[in-house]
Amino acid sequence: MAEVLHHDNHGHDEHHHHDDTDITVFGFWTYLMSDLILFGTLFIAFAVLSSHIPPGTPSAKDLFGESLGFVLTETFALLISSVTFGFAVLASYKKNVGQVLTWLAITWVFGAAFIGMELYEFNHLVHAGHGPSTSAFLSAFFTLVGTHGIHVTSGLVWMIVLMIQIKKNGLTLPNTRRLACLSLFWHFLDIVWICVFSVVYLMGVI
Repeated sequence: MAEVLHHDNHGHDEHHHHDDTDITVFGFWTYLMSDLILFGTLFIAFAVLSSHIPPGTPSAKDLFGESLGFVLTETFALLISSVTFGFAVLASYKKNVGQVLTWLAITWVFGAAFIGMELYEFNHLVHAGHGPSTSAFLSAFFTLVGTHGIHVTSGLVWMIVLMIQIKKNGLTLPNTRRLACLSLFWHFLDIVWICVFSVVYLMGVI
């Protein structure tokens, strides 16, 4: 009888944990949808302000025409990081802690490379006299691209914390849950960047 009760309680606990995971992931999806509204607003602002270029100030074609290859490399870095994160998630299904940590570390390197290239681009534009206060177009550009960069940087910090937690405690249920949420966040940022690259850079130079 005690064994049956223990089994029932154990099953109830597992079910409870499973429900917690579902609720957490659903809550994180809700957060991502609010983030989607934020980026949608920034895209609309950019679309409206992109034509507000005073005489004598550079247009998107002037700024990005020659650096499109650089931005494309930056884009590939983020796309590859999304793939390597997928490998980390697959390794978590196999409960292989070593592989999860390795793929997360590789993902972090590609993500950091993306941020490094973005900071280099910002620094180059500012030093060339094309800062956010130059025109409404550049103000919208720095706000949109910068907001995405802040999100990626937050993801990198989160990734370091998660790697420390996994190394210390293994692939526990909370850590697996955190990995799932970070995976959603990272892939979401990847999709947003594809939109940024298409709208800001590609359409800008056409």
